[in-house]
Amino acid sequence: MKWFVLAVSVLMYALVICIQDKKVFWSLGAAALFVALGTFFPAGVFEGGGGLFAVRHCFADLINWNVLMIYIGSMIIAALFIYSKAPSRAADEIIKLSPSAGIAIVLILAMTGIISIFVENVATVLVMAPIALALCKKLALPPANFMAGLAVMSNLEGTATLVGDPPSMIFASFAGYTFNDFFVHNSKISIFFFIQTGLLVGCVFFYFIFRNARQKIQVEETKVISMLPTALLLLMIFGLAAISFLKIEFAFASGGFVLALGIVGLLWFLAAQKKSAAETWELVMGLDWETIFFLIGIFVVVGALSESGLLMDFANFLSRATHGSNAAAFILILLVSIILSGFIDNVPYIIVMLPVAASLAASVGSAPELYMFALLLGSCLGGNLTPYGASANVVAMGIVKKEGHPMNFAGWLKLGAPFTLLTTASAAALLWLVWS
Repeated sequence: MKWFVLAVSVLMYALVICIQDKKVFWSLGAAALFVALGTFFPAGVFEGGGGLFAVRHCFADLINWNVLMIYIGSMIIAALFIYSKAPSRAADEIIKLSPSAGIAIVLILAMTGIISIFVENVATVLVMAPIALALCKKLALPPANFMAGLAVMSNLEGTATLVGDPPSMIFASFAGYTFNDFFVHNSKISIFFFIQTGLLVGCVFFYFIFRNARQKIQVEETKVISMLPTALLLLMIFGLAAISFLKIEFAFASGGFVLALGIVGLLWFLAAQKKSAAETWELVMGLDWETIFFLIGIFVVVGALSESGLLMDFANFLSRATHGSNAAAFILILLVSIILSGFIDNVPYIIVMLPVAASLAASVGSAPELYMFALLLGSCLGGNLTPYGASANVVAMGIVKKEGHPMNFAGWLKLGAPFTLLTTASAAALLWLVWS
């Protein structure tokens, strides 16, 4: 049965990579197969028993509803934040205060990253794209590098907090991290500060690309529709921090809080903004439901991989391959994650590899954070390597193509490869110094 679980999982991952537009179908199909197997063959797939227990185990234990609620709630708040035009107004202020267009571009890229800490990466790129395109037209600059910059900076900073991106939520769930643990954990600086090291290096990198744009740009100020979505966003941040401090034992405290804020936002959108039920429903349906249902399937598949003993077997193999060397294991996880995430979806990859990284750390006597942080850095920042490594990259490529300035694979690699190398190396170096 262990070999069968492995075969089904490998086939599912292969299909997800090769036919990505059907990835929800593949993940849910594999999950349904494992639930059926666990029901009729209790000893082979899930721990604890078969029959109805296997079904209940999958829905109650393996699927992380707290993560899903956080993701849905934060997506609603992000959509309303974009609707309010507050990010566009902030960008206008940056352009007004910048001494040159080159500095303004770098600051807008940094702002894109900061927004992406709390807003889904693709949404961040879409809201900042009109600002970038307008600037490029005024400066007579090809927009490809600016648009690619929006994508890679949003991918970079999406890793920094619990609500930034699904991989961070998944990591927090696995490691038992609260919102505050992303900043400081066990009296040591945590993932947020490693990512900010990459942000600083990324800003320097883009300054050298746009340093010759010395003009001063004038812009018309965007009118903000309402500050309530911004207030909801801030309330989400401080509320999650408070829940972390209070250490509330309720399993769905964080998810329930964020989802409740999202529902408040929807009611405001419907009532105060006088939107119809159809318009409100359109906003809800525009959320990233594909990732939600994809995650549901992946949670069950990885549960089967873990409970069948396959992930422990893989961790033992890596331990033997690195001969128990802490540095070798760290570099191996980092490099493999970067390369693979340049071509495949990092969500299923990180769900599979988190327990492997934790087991590997235990086998070599290292702090689990060292390897799990390396996995998070490599799998999230590695998505910047190629134009297909992250959804934000694909969106950016589509926008510049529509504008008549298509960017091919080699063109992306010319920017993405050095950016990935520099930002990952700087973040990983600080991670090694703090946690090794």
